[in-house]
Amino acid sequence: MASSDLEQLCSHINEKIGNIKNTMSLRNCGQEPALKTMLNKIGDEIIVVNELLNKLELEIEYQEQTSNSLKELCESLEEDFKDMQHLKENIPPHLPQVTVTKSLYMKSRLTYCQINDIIKEINKAVASKYKILHQPKKPMSSVARNLYHRFIEEETKDTKGHFFIVEADIKEFTALKVDKRFHVILNILRHCKRLSEVRGGGLTRYVIT
Repeated sequence: MASSDLEQLCSHINEKIGNIKNTMSLRNCGQEPALKTMLNKIGDEIIVVNELLNKLELEIEYQEQTSNSLKELCESLEEDFKDMQHLKENIPPHLPQVTVTKSLYMKSRLTYCQINDIIKEINKAVASKYKILHQPKKPMSSVARNLYHRFIEEETKDTKGHFFIVEADIKEFTALKVDKRFHVILNILRHCKRLSEVRGGGLTRYVIT
């Protein structure tokens, strides 16, 4: 064995012996009444400090949760503000009503009552759609929120500032059947310049003019 290795081994053994002596010394000190009382007090203080640390940890967790909740609330308010700005920039101040004048050669076998009934349902769909768009988002139900997002996604630069509906709105808010007769009446409304079409993204938007 090299001399340096032997010196390291001796040093390590001496360190261990020193640690044992210190441990025995502390053990003997602990048997003295005055020191024993002091050690007990220190132990009690350690327990108190440990309890305070636990309370502090719980308080930190609570503050982190509160901070996260406030952050989510701020993000939600910012989203609502953006949506309100979007509505303000894209929705006219007054809701128009669809009307129709006489167009005999386009009426085919439809009566005025049939045409007016469908017009009332179209107006109902328009009013229902934009009622949701004007609602605050926070108290919305999940169904209304999903409709709201669909309405926003369906808007284009060509519909900006105009009211419009799509066939899905007719099915959502009315009992009308989107059939051949329905499309005949849409043609009448387009002829009377009460509706126009904006197509794009595989969707036909019926804009009230």
